[in-house]
Amino acid sequence: MRSIQFVVQADFSPPPFIGSMVRGALGRALKEVVCVNPSFECPGCFAKESCLYYDMYEAKKRFHDFRLDFALWPKSLEFGIRLWGEASGKYPYILSALHRMLSVKGLGTKRERVEDFRIWSEGMLVFDGKNFVQRQLKPKNFQIDTFCPQVQLQFKTPVRIKKNGRFLRPENLGIEEVLISLARKKSFYEGERIYIEKFPKVEAKELKMIDFERYSNRQKSKMKIGGVIGWMRLKELTPQTYELLKFGELVGVGKLGTFGLGSMRMKEME
Repeated sequence: MRSIQFVVQADFSPPPFIGSMVRGALGRALKEVVCVNPSFECPGCFAKESCLYYDMYEAKKRFHDFRLDFALWPKSLEFGIRLWGEASGKYPYILSALHRMLSVKGLGTKRERVEDFRIWSEGMLVFDGKNFVQRQLKPKNFQIDTFCPQVQLQFKTPVRIKKNGRFLRPENLGIEEVLISLARKKSFYEGERIYIEKFPKVEAKELKMIDFERYSNRQKSKMKIGGVIGWMRLKELTPQTYELLKFGELVGVGKLGTFGLGSMRMKEME
């Protein structure tokens, strides 16, 4: 899998959870950037099979090829967008949409335009606040060069994993459910089912439930998008489960990754 990431830093006062705001605003801007249909409507569009907006926002897929990444309760607006698969090769459209989203369309219910912002990619400045900087950007291959049998797994944004038709709460969420969710995602992208040979052990964990709301324009109502945050300390990882967790750092775990949910990080332990 090849991926590329952009990080946006902007002078803007954000809400506690920015995922719904950024995802919606980016979608509106991206549609204006790429749409070639005079009707501006997706149903029945002659170009939808090759349209980046349709693929990222409208196509009925199990998993989409992007996700947002950010901190909860931010003091200033900073977020990342990670692209992989076909979306990673069409990143210039995303850059154009990010610029349009901030400088033309605006953010939040008041559609506030942002005058001061920067865009970075893999540590390189690609938009300096006035102009795009010419860079040779190439998506990177997902590969694992390290291994550690003991890690602390941190869930940065709410994790939503369903089991038997219900979202798991802190007391029910184990490392088995996390790894099975990631194996399903990896199987989807690789086209071959992954079987987990041995699960690691949980030495300690501290998890809690947290909730946010978002407004759905399609359903014309507010929706809960809460989940589990916190950490697990794991031991006896195998190279297979370590790789799956590294994959999770890239694509996120559980549902609503395009809203920034399921963001996770590993901290290796001695």
